[in-house]
Amino acid sequence: MSAQTYHGSCHCGAVAFEVTLALDHLVTCNCSICRRQGTILGFAPAENFTLLKGAENLSDYQFASGNIHHEFCKTCGVKSFSRGVGADGVEMRAINVRCLDGVDIDSLSPQKYDGASL
Repeated sequence: MSAQTYHGSCHCGAVAFEVTLALDHLVTCNCSICRRQGTILGFAPAENFTLLKGAENLSDYQFASGNIHHEFCKTCGVKSFSRGVGADGVEMRAINVRCLDGVDIDSLSPQKYDGASL
C-alpha cells in the first residue's frame, strides 16, 4: 500500500492535522493507555505531519519512561496523535488512524503489539 495524505482531527475539530502515511503497517497495542483508548496506530516521520490548527488546545500526557508525548484535545479529550523519537533517532508521530477522515477501519489489518510486556 502506498503512502497517501490524510486529514485528521479530534472529535470536536479544535485540533486538525494532515499526515502522509501508508496504512499497511498498523498496530494495536495492549499497553495500559492504548488498550483503554482503543487506538489503531500508524507511524510517520515528523516531516510527514503538519498540525493545521489547535496547538494551543493540546495537552501533553506522559507516563512510564516519558518517551512518548500523548497529545490530546483539551476540549473533547480525544488523542489523535502522539509524538516521540524512534529507536533510530528519527522524530516520529504515532497517528490514531481512527481519527483520519475517509478511512474504512474495517478494511484495515493491524498487527498486535505486546506493549504491556515492556
